Amino acid sequence: MQWINDLTDFIFLKDIPQKADIIFVPGNSHCEPAEHAAELFRAGYAPRILPSGRYSIRIGHFSGQSSPHHYDGDFETEWAFMHEVLIKNGVPPEAILREDQATFTYQNALLSRQVTDDLQLSIKKAILVCIPVHARRAKMYYETAFPEASILVCPSLADITRENWTKSENGIHTVLDEVSRVGNQFHDILCSAMNIDATKSYVIP
Repeated sequence: MQWINDLTDFIFLKDIPQKADIIFVPGNSHCEPAEHAAELFRAGYAPRILPSGRYSIRIGHFSGQSSPHHYDGDFETEWAFMHEVLIKNGVPPEAILREDQATFTYQNALLSRQVTDDLQLSIKKAILVCIPVHARRAKMYYETAFPEASILVCPSLADITRENWTKSENGIHTVLDEVSRVGNQFHDILCSAMNIDATKSYVIP
């Protein structure tokens, strides 16, 4: 069905990596995004990596590692976990920037912008590494925070992919939830940008 293909193309973004000023890794509990960011760093695509994240606002603490492959350590924040993964995968400490206060994806983007501004870094092109199902929403947030930059999405490996999401109950629920989140979470952002009252009720024709 074409609408399934349209949803797949909307959610699952993937760009060919290019030379960039920085690699962004929004907060998560999976090791694969940080591992892929380290791989891109070692390949020379960017001189620095900025992982971002404290923990999920819904939980209130770092819930622990979600991937089968675990890294040793007692991590209090997503940033601390990703930092360890990056170090273990060959990224030198001086190439890793720090943002460990964000508790949701929009904060990942906004506080990452604060970090780069404080360091007076000019970001014209960035690589964004996340799990595949978060690609669209993450890109929209980072494009909002870095409107002058080209954001290339280079997703990591994950269980739910564009090829298999319709083949499991978890995949279907996860992807359709992402579609809903894009509409719900960007409603206020777009209304604010367009000077529209976000609280006003409208009748759908």
